[in-house]
Amino acid sequence: MAKKLLLIAGLLSAYLLLWPVAIQPVSWNAPKDNGFTGSFLTNNKLSALETIILPDTHGPEGLALLADEIYAATREGWIVRYNEKTGEQVKWVNTEGSPLGIVFDANNNLLIADAFRGLLKVTPEGKLSVLTSKVNGTDIDYADDLDVTADGKIYFSDASTKFGAQSNGGTYAASLLDTMEHGGHGRLLVYDPSDKTTKQLMDGLNFANGVAVDAESQFVLVNETGSYRIHKYWLQGPNTGESEILIDNLPGFPDNVVRGRDGRFWVGLVSPRSKPLDDLSNLPIIRKIVQRFPPFMRPQAVPYSHVFAMNGDGDVLISLQDPEGQHHTNTGALETDNWLYISSLHADNLARIKWQDIDLDRVK
Repeated sequence: MAKKLLLIAGLLSAYLLLWPVAIQPVSWNAPKDNGFTGSFLTNNKLSALETIILPDTHGPEGLALLADEIYAATREGWIVRYNEKTGEQVKWVNTEGSPLGIVFDANNNLLIADAFRGLLKVTPEGKLSVLTSKVNGTDIDYADDLDVTADGKIYFSDASTKFGAQSNGGTYAASLLDTMEHGGHGRLLVYDPSDKTTKQLMDGLNFANGVAVDAESQFVLVNETGSYRIHKYWLQGPNTGESEILIDNLPGFPDNVVRGRDGRFWVGLVSPRSKPLDDLSNLPIIRKIVQRFPPFMRPQAVPYSHVFAMNGDGDVLISLQDPEGQHHTNTGALETDNWLYISSLHADNLARIKWQDIDLDRVK
């Protein structure tokens, strides 16, 4: 019996130490997690959410507004159109991929960052086309979020050049691999429709995610999910072409950034930070061992509802939370006249909250 136990222990040790895995973890020092304090003090303001059922679809990860209609990108590939006044829902277009961030340009074309197919465009008549799927001779394997400037340039993120969404089990599975490795495989790109060129502006990002341009097209923001921070890349002024960290050490993993009104930007925190992941940040060998554990034993997103608004200087204006996580894995928020819509990576429905139920006293 003892020999069998020793053999089993030896085989298990060999598996944990030697079994090949996809990641090659990089050592880094995660900043101390201050938790839900200061501007992010715990509250339950999102407990008043109203839900809108999305039949046969789920995970409205990206949202866009055109007139009275909300457009949602769902996990089944559908762009669902929801009329805010009538409540009518229409499955408008299916990208046959994995649509994430969406936004309308000045001509009412819907622009889509599709994690499987690249940067897409849908005309008002519903005609779908691929704008770009390569940059500098390399494939764009994880287009994630995007925004468009006044002159029509489209800024978008390629979340990971190593862990493509389609080749690594989908968007969520690929994001977990990239976050565990922390190898700086994300980048910020720009597509110019005037000459149909795609260029790289930033690289070395740890899961490049949400993208938003300010109303005057002076700068673009890009989330670095794996490092809990948001960068500002200057498009105009004396710092054109340079970037800076706008806000750092967030209490969760930032997902989308959505331009709101009155200078606001809404950010979704898809999950609170993982203490085990932070504790192992400078122990890459142990992270590699953890990757050999069964999936349910590895760090995962924790149900917790959280979106916050900030200004272009990185000042947090308001934080909306629900620790119970009834509408969980929030990716962002979209403003209309009467409602704030909340998007989600995994939720079965779309959610919204009335402006009158949100305390905006701290909004500058």
